[in-house]
Amino acid sequence: YPCVVTCPCLWFQALKLRAEDKHCLITRSKCFLKLGDTENSLKDAEASLQIDGTFSEGLYQKAETLYTMGDFEFALVFYHRGRRLRPDLHKFQLGINKAEEAIINCIGNPSSVKLESKEELCFVSRQAELRRKKDNQKQQNKPKDQKDQKQTKKQSPKTEQQLLGQLYADKAYLEKLLKDEDLMQISTRQGIKVVDLVLSGISYLNDRRDFWQQQKPIYARVYERKLLRQGRMQDKKQKPSDIARSIAKNMEDIELALARGSAEESCRKAEHMLKKIQAWSENEVPNKNELIGNLHSCIGNAQLAMGQMEAALHSHKMDLDCAREHSLTDAVSRALDNIGHVYARIGKFQQAINTWEEKIPLAQSSLEKAWLFHEIGRCYLELDKAEEAQDYGQKSLQSADEEGDVEWQLHATVLVAQAQVKLKDYQSAIMNFERALEKAKLVPSEAAQNGIIA
Repeated sequence: YPCVVTCPCLWFQALKLRAEDKHCLITRSKCFLKLGDTENSLKDAEASLQIDGTFSEGLYQKAETLYTMGDFEFALVFYHRGRRLRPDLHKFQLGINKAEEAIINCIGNPSSVKLESKEELCFVSRQAELRRKKDNQKQQNKPKDQKDQKQTKKQSPKTEQQLLGQLYADKAYLEKLLKDEDLMQISTRQGIKVVDLVLSGISYLNDRRDFWQQQKPIYARVYERKLLRQGRMQDKKQKPSDIARSIAKNMEDIELALARGSAEESCRKAEHMLKKIQAWSENEVPNKNELIGNLHSCIGNAQLAMGQMEAALHSHKMDLDCAREHSLTDAVSRALDNIGHVYARIGKFQQAINTWEEKIPLAQSSLEKAWLFHEIGRCYLELDKAEEAQDYGQKSLQSADEEGDVEWQLHATVLVAQAQVKLKDYQSAIMNFERALEKAKLVPSEAAQNGIIA
């Protein structure tokens, strides 16, 4: 599995089998980015967006690649585009925060610059242009060794050590190896000279140094340390950007706790966060209503995991009321989905059907429709309404075919076959079970194969 994550070669083969698959392109882009090949990473991210301009993973990967390349302004543009499309994904807000911070660190805080007299500015700009021309002429007339001395002075060991951190020792070691002339002449079994490998490593570390210099220059780090020493960060009123970062971090912690199986911890953190958000003004938190709904959803999911069905239903209904009140379409879809799940878990299948059927017009992709139709069909099967179950199973299969998702093709085919058994259409049921068996071999799922055979 680690090889699959970091090796783009396997994804080249996958794309040969399934050309122009946006998910494969994004995975390969991530591989390239891990290997430091930002050019190919950016190409794959852009290729996925040519296939689907609203593909959120493509937007995020392009933004991440641009950020790694040091192109913070364009990265910020794509983080914002992704957040507009998928406001529920907190990684876009985190991207916006880090890109804005990197830009400010590069150019300084705009509030510290005051422009007043236009006439004086024109005069100053003319004088600056003249000085620049003179400096260029002087630079051309300077001896080459003086230029080299200036460059050496600019990148002092102390500055490099601050920028590279623990990697500074690696760079010092590689530079020490360069002095060993005998070692540098040796070649590896593949025919690559050691000197080329060492120079490549030093070049990479220099690129990292320049990137970190842009992202957070030394003067920004010194200023931050000064603020921390003087205690200004605690005395000052919390800024909106700080609040946004704090919220994004807390939301990640809430979701991570639930993913780890710590439902009680997730619920407790979400309830605490909800009280804090309700106390803040809309000026401090522009998307306050959206966050309140999202937190009700998180609390409901944690309560469901703890088996507190009535409490979970109440929380998800709170999310739905908030979404409808403020016309948040994506949040309405999310709430209806969760309410349907709770109804299905407690055996209220007709209420689950009614809720999910209300969600159908809000489904945004064929894959979403595939599982939605499947869940509705499964509820009809539980109610012994085999004809309706078969109809929704076929709709689910059609949507899964459109998406090309083998796993949902398997689920839908099994549902259709089970409905046909209840309808006593045994010949059709056998044919569909045989088709499902072939799908189970492709997934592959041994448990599914054994169940279908049985």
